[in-house]
Amino acid sequence: MKAVGYQHSLAISDPNALLDIELPQPDAAGRDVLVKVAAVSVNPVDTKIRTRVAPADGEFKVLGWDAAGEVVACGDEVTLFKPGDKVYYAGALNRSGSNAEYQLVDERLVALMPANLSYAEAAALPLTAITAWELLFDRLELDKPSLKYPRPILLITGAAGGVGSVLLQLARKLTSVCIVATASRPATQAWVKELGAHYVIDHSKPLQPQLAELGIDAVSHVASLTHTDQHYPEFVKLLAPQGKLALIDDPAGGLDIMPLKQKSISLHWEFMFTRSLFATADMQLQHQLLSDLSRLIEQGQVKTTLQQTLGSINASNLRQAHALLESGTAMGKVVLAGF
Repeated sequence: MKAVGYQHSLAISDPNALLDIELPQPDAAGRDVLVKVAAVSVNPVDTKIRTRVAPADGEFKVLGWDAAGEVVACGDEVTLFKPGDKVYYAGALNRSGSNAEYQLVDERLVALMPANLSYAEAAALPLTAITAWELLFDRLELDKPSLKYPRPILLITGAAGGVGSVLLQLARKLTSVCIVATASRPATQAWVKELGAHYVIDHSKPLQPQLAELGIDAVSHVASLTHTDQHYPEFVKLLAPQGKLALIDDPAGGLDIMPLKQKSISLHWEFMFTRSLFATADMQLQHQLLSDLSRLIEQGQVKTTLQQTLGSINASNLRQAHALLESGTAMGKVVLAGF
């Protein structure tokens, strides 16, 4: 089968950073389904793994953790799907990725894709939607009323990216919180406003004065999606006592948690691969939340965050997609479709 992989961690400008290769087609067993991949999207995790993790000598590593396609075979323990089902999923970090014609994935991570979306539109959603859903409801617990927050206010930094584009929609449709989103360019500011932000401020400028202009002196929750280390001192000042801070990035130099003590601020990491990496008892919740997302999309309450399609799935186009994400200017999601 056709695939795109790499043997050495190289700058994306190097033509050998990602290569077109041929690999054996895998067979489904146990709880795995074999999916014929129709479309994939690219996430920051793809670029991070490519630059940080080199495969063993002589081997190729295949990236990709967002896909939509058709189930063509099922393992003997599969109960949720059958051949012919159109599905979408994010896969597992410790398994071969979706940048291949066929991929094995545990059925507990897979859901039927929204019936009203194309493969490309569906492929834009799984990883970011799972991250956003888990961050909002498993980490920040914004689905649970609390006397601690008489006026819940959610600050989302870096809201125009892949995760933010879904998180905004879910927060607006499924919670009653006031949403303040950050974006630094006119195009991204318009995008986050369209997706549901009540207020938009510029994260390239100090946050506190901009919030003060809106009459906001404190926020109850922060979803930090990028550059947490740059904004962290302001988060500590802005968060109300007993507030919650959730992040998904890798802060340079780590974080000093001691400033959080006086206000009893809780710190939450969101990493959507945790359930699959450790095969947690609640791993099938990722199947469930993607199924719930499909219903929300079919009802017109949430829309795909696909913003750009770069052509078919090959090394050249994937190098272009990686370069776009590494530039930090991507809005929404970038997708490739077909081999």
